[in-house]
Amino acid sequence: MGLLHEFRQFTMKGSAVDMGVGVVLGAAFSGFIDSLVKDILLPPIGILYSKMNFENLHITLNGKHYSSLADAKEAGAVTVNYGLFITATVRFMIVLFVVFIVIRQINRWKKPHQHPLDAMTKKECPFCCTPIPTQAIICPNCSSSLKEESDNRERSGKPILRIK
Repeated sequence: MGLLHEFRQFTMKGSAVDMGVGVVLGAAFSGFIDSLVKDILLPPIGILYSKMNFENLHITLNGKHYSSLADAKEAGAVTVNYGLFITATVRFMIVLFVVFIVIRQINRWKKPHQHPLDAMTKKECPFCCTPIPTQAIICPNCSSSLKEESDNRERSGKPILRIK
């Protein structure tokens, strides 16, 4: 009973559900990228290089020449399929670029000074001018004590600039 209960709690947590959704979207995205590379990007490049089909680019290790990769495989020849490697590399670069763009956007959304709700829960350190939580008594960036500075300012009415 305990193991089943823990497993249910794990699957209901946001991170496990998010990971499952990510895997499903990744599989769908992979099919999309495969089609984009094979059907749209590589055919025009192949035409530029005298009607070359990237999937048929190969080197046979037995020294014989075959007109296509399918013919070489049918004959049982051992091949180095560098055309398929080129296709996989282009596919990988596209996926890598898209992941970079997505992570870049997520990081922009996470920056505290850009999120409107964080402005209400942040204050600026008087010493290093970085945003910090309003409840902070020591700045996590410059290690200045904010508690005694606020007490001194309240008593004198003047800002005190002291570097620690």
